[in-house]
Amino acid sequence: MADGRVNNGAKKGEYRGQGRKPKAEEQKVKKMCENAIISVFGSLSEYYKHIAEQSKDSFPHLKLLMEYYIGKPKENKEVVINEIQPLFPDTITEEEFKIMNKVLEEEY
Repeated sequence: MADGRVNNGAKKGEYRGQGRKPKAEEQKVKKMCENAIISVFGSLSEYYKHIAEQSKDSFPHLKLLMEYYIGKPKENKEVVINEIQPLFPDTITEEEFKIMNKVLEEEY
């Protein structure tokens, strides 16, 4: 390409951290976390019991426990359109025309 985007800065055949991390690396981190929990609490079930006890008085602990148990909720956004408005209206009112002219005069 003429604008210098060949390979988007990557060298062919050379891995420089692009893309998704390998699954083995994720499993390694998960195992390290599990080992740390077991060394502190004795077992994963004791860890969850500790979080459950803390959640009686602490909302962040309760939230963490529920996310482990139920799963993190997906964020839903509801879009409500009351009426269909054309992108380019066929007719505009005199008032709308004056507003458009005023904006254009101020900017240009």
